[in-house]
Amino acid sequence: MKNQIADSVYYVGADDKTIDLFESQYVVPNGVSYNSYVICDEKTAILDTVDPRAREQWLANLEEVLEGQAPDYLVVSHLEPDHAGSIGKLAEKYPQMKLVGNPKTFAMLPQFFGMDLTDRCITVKEGGTLSLGAHTLTFVMAPMVHWPEVMVAYESKEKILFSADGFGKFGALDAEEEWADEARRYYINIVGKYGTQVQALLKKAAGLDIAMICPLHGPILKENLGYYLEKYQIWSSYEPEESGIVIAYASIHGNTAAAAKELARILEEKTEAPVKVYDLARADMPAVVAEAFRYDRLVLAAASYDGGVFPCMEDFLHHLKAKTYRNRRVALLENGTWAPSAARTMRSVLEEMKNLTVCEPVVTIRSTMKEADKEAMKELAEALLAE
Repeated sequence: MKNQIADSVYYVGADDKTIDLFESQYVVPNGVSYNSYVICDEKTAILDTVDPRAREQWLANLEEVLEGQAPDYLVVSHLEPDHAGSIGKLAEKYPQMKLVGNPKTFAMLPQFFGMDLTDRCITVKEGGTLSLGAHTLTFVMAPMVHWPEVMVAYESKEKILFSADGFGKFGALDAEEEWADEARRYYINIVGKYGTQVQALLKKAAGLDIAMICPLHGPILKENLGYYLEKYQIWSSYEPEESGIVIAYASIHGNTAAAAKELARILEEKTEAPVKVYDLARADMPAVVAEAFRYDRLVLAAASYDGGVFPCMEDFLHHLKAKTYRNRRVALLENGTWAPSAARTMRSVLEEMKNLTVCEPVVTIRSTMKEADKEAMKELAEALLAE
């Protein structure tokens, strides 16, 4: 049954519930959707293809909408294989179909497909349009959101923003879950490094009358669009969404874990803000990274290891730095038996990030937590909660 989302506009994407790791690194317990759209007018345009994993279902959906007609255009908004992986097959199936992209699209396209599509390419630039009849697409360049060739398209009749990876989320379309949690994890870990570029795109979008947002992953957004736009404004400006504390710990034998949990107990007595505790050796790392961006305070508790810091904490700090973590208060707790080195190592990485306040005192535990350590943790908690 055709999935019509607006006048002459159809959804033809497909869910993938067999995938375990998106981009071979992000756990997706509820799968992921690969979204693709068709506008049927005097001319017919397909907007993006899908990952080869879902190609069979996508082609079936596409053929149902096309009803035996050949498409005139394929709009390529993003060349990452989860969206562009079926371009070659579609181009073979419909040899008269033209490809619409920008100069960077067509510079990169031959790297993915061996077939020569040169004579079939229509190049558009910022503000370029494609008339399909009653429907017209206007193209807006979105470089580094999150690849250099990315562009979005605005359809003026139905007031639809085809937003590429923007406003996407993990999870199949039938996943019963809050949009924000999986959209945040998706944004911070995949797009988060490019906040400045996202801000530039949001400024362009502010000048458009948008009734619907059609991303390449996750549900179509039709209501309360201000909520989604506000989330993207916050995320892309690297500001905290909420007041709260994330305690991320890296413990070898459980002693550092015990100290982290004691600090959590102390903090819970002093604040009504949420306090969330994560074992970095076992938690989903991208989820903890997203939580660190969600809240305004962070505690790093780690064992010393090989003259540095326990590896899972090192990995966590690498992720924060890569996504340009900033504008937060951070507290440090270290553990070491003969030569504590974790705090020094963690601080050296934090100093490479922008606008972080590292609270004093740093708490140093020697092997196991003592009563004196608890008193030091109370002092650290006060410093962390200070405005």
